[in-house]
Amino acid sequence: MDFTFTEDQLALRDGVSRFLMTEAAPELLREIWETDSGRSASLRAKMAGQGLTALSVPEPDGGLGLGDVDWALMTQELGYYAIPDSLADTAYVAVGVLARLPAGHPLRAQWLPRVVDGSARLAVGHGVNPWVADAHLADLLLMACRTPAGEFQLHAVGAPSLRLTPQASIDASRRLSTVEWSPSQDSAFLSGEAAQQAWDEALDRGALNAAGQLVGLAQRMLDLSVDYASQRRQFGKPIGSFQAVKHHLAEVATRIEFAKPVLYRAAAALASGDPLASALVSHAKLVCGDAAWQAGRKGIQVHGAMGYTWEVDLQMFMKRAWVLDAAWGDRAFHKSRLADALFNPTAPLGPAATWPC
Repeated sequence: MDFTFTEDQLALRDGVSRFLMTEAAPELLREIWETDSGRSASLRAKMAGQGLTALSVPEPDGGLGLGDVDWALMTQELGYYAIPDSLADTAYVAVGVLARLPAGHPLRAQWLPRVVDGSARLAVGHGVNPWVADAHLADLLLMACRTPAGEFQLHAVGAPSLRLTPQASIDASRRLSTVEWSPSQDSAFLSGEAAQQAWDEALDRGALNAAGQLVGLAQRMLDLSVDYASQRRQFGKPIGSFQAVKHHLAEVATRIEFAKPVLYRAAAALASGDPLASALVSHAKLVCGDAAWQAGRKGIQVHGAMGYTWEVDLQMFMKRAWVLDAAWGDRAFHKSRLADALFNPTAPLGPAATWPC
């Protein structure tokens, strides 16, 4: 089995990185954080112009038709630059739900082309999240409920039908809201087992998206700490030359390198329909979250208390990591899913089961 990424995948990642390096400098992030919406229409338009909103949309609907493995690379870049936009929620998670609808379905035909051209923001109100991110800007919100008869349904709810209550967040670029809405036959678009499967996949993609961003955030916090340690001098030497500081940074680097293959394995499992995909996604979410938390803690130790202050870039990436660690399932939720899979008597464990041929 070939474990390497293709040249096209790496070229896409590098191209996205160069684009975001220019368009999402920390100074711009601070400006966007201080706006009323926490979003930049200009940045979203530029990302759409680069084709980023079209990545997961199937080719017949005008998109590029890329999959979960490609997004495992993409989300790391979104995290590395702490992009203040719900790009992945719209173009990856929500698109994954709508793409399950048959060709020609009115909802699919109406919204997927708008995702491609960047004119629509879609939010996902999954029950695993206590609040919905970006509901205040969403043109369409995907929600779920059960009918009085107990049937599971997915609903597509337009902005005028939503009643939102803003909720505070330490990540000022990720605005959260409590959503009140009323299901109707007009808003229902998928029912029964098909709806449940689509919603379960949305959860896994949301968690994988958060895990990828956490790895990117961890890498950025490590890079910022290394840069600071090479410039800050004490006793006439850069503090990065002290063994204790080296140990802190080396521990973070090790955690990041151990998290990446777990992330990629989960993405491959999700893309291939592996029965253990949900457990592997939970594993990735936990490991990537640990790497980001460690990067934040060690970064603060390297920077000193000034690392918490608004003037220092570290605080933006650290706050994003804190928030994403609890998004799309907190640690208790993912530990429970992982435990259920591991302690199942029929669990395919051992080296031979890691990468089935």
